[in-house]
Amino acid sequence: MTMSALSYQPDKSILSASNGRGQAKAVYRMLANEKYTDDAVMSAHHDAIQARYDEIRAERGDVELYAIQDTMSVNFEGHKKTIDLGYTGNDTLGLNVHSCLLLDPTEVPLGVLVQDINSRPEPKAKGTHAEKRKRPIEEKESYRWLETMNNAAKAAPKGAKIIHVADREGDIYELYALAERTGQSFVIRAIYDRIDTNHEHIIAKLNGSKAVAQIKVIVPENHAKKQKERKAVLTVRYGQFDIKRPQAITDKTVPESLRLNLISVKEETPPDGVEPIEWLLMTNLAVNNADDAIHVVEIYRKRWKIERFHYVLKSGCVIEKLQQRSVDGLTSMILLYSIIAIHIMALTFLARTAPESPASLLFDESEILILWKAANRTKSPPNIIVTIALAAKLVAKLGGFAGAPSDGQPGLKVIWQGLSKLYTLCTYVDYISP
Repeated sequence: MTMSALSYQPDKSILSASNGRGQAKAVYRMLANEKYTDDAVMSAHHDAIQARYDEIRAERGDVELYAIQDTMSVNFEGHKKTIDLGYTGNDTLGLNVHSCLLLDPTEVPLGVLVQDINSRPEPKAKGTHAEKRKRPIEEKESYRWLETMNNAAKAAPKGAKIIHVADREGDIYELYALAERTGQSFVIRAIYDRIDTNHEHIIAKLNGSKAVAQIKVIVPENHAKKQKERKAVLTVRYGQFDIKRPQAITDKTVPESLRLNLISVKEETPPDGVEPIEWLLMTNLAVNNADDAIHVVEIYRKRWKIERFHYVLKSGCVIEKLQQRSVDGLTSMILLYSIIAIHIMALTFLARTAPESPASLLFDESEILILWKAANRTKSPPNIIVTIALAAKLVAKLGGFAGAPSDGQPGLKVIWQGLSKLYTLCTYVDYISP
């Protein structure tokens, strides 16, 4: 009942999202019940991920899945009295939410494999930069990337081949060593110009090599920089290097060197006044030709989905307005809303990648009936099979999407607005039905 109540109106408080004070109290009691745990919620969620993967495997055979991890800072500056609340960095009260999403080959999110929520006890970490570098990885905040890789591998569907994907915060030598030791694959955007065993900088060597391909990409609109969507041509280079262990790592159990592939994709001729696109991607996947290099680039591009996940959590579910008396309460609510965000994203992207799939994949029979009647303003039931694509259009229509030919496909915002209205109707239908 709790997940249903909250998903019906994900942008509302527990009281607003619940069907009256009685249900709200039930939600609060459940969160306070010692038998209710985040582990239990996550376990049930993992079971759902496994079931969905089994369906995909039955349809398409063995496929790659992508475990994408990143950190989102959640501002709770107004929660001065919240028990155990710390800092996200600088002087901001809040929580750091480190999540790992699992995507299928078509980039539809299957679920949250891992979620680690924490904060700093002090606004800034103590010690000089040199002192921080020399600390064992287990004592650094960056250790969460290694823990997440391990935990994601354990939580992944049985029989699945997963590839870990991360942005520049994941450019950690110990993380690469962990992947090597445990037989895991990764694609991570590099930030450091590392040294190889010949004591040469690898980025300079790679930039001096011959380009192997060019690819065309669509660069999304950037509202912050007031840049419209545009096309870009990226030049591709790749090379294999024996990366030397950084001097700051004093743990001798970490290998002295690792053989990894580095891929460069760079926009050589950007428009005037526009910062060129440039990615340096580190991977332990085999890269023997241009096609392999381009495949790695395509894997990294899927990382954008976790940014959309954060967008839904903050702008749709409005998690920064959650009201809980303790960090444990906030953590539980963020996990619940994270699973709801996955549902919103799955509907949006399944409508684009598997439009003919039945709507029953995400909705029960009564929800499909109410959706059809409300969106079409009719009392008659549907006389056709409602597909995922049609359901998404009907949900978007409830969310205010006009559906003109020039509008394109519904986006995340109208989908969550439409779902909110749909589930409000579902909540009260028993009171208004004859």
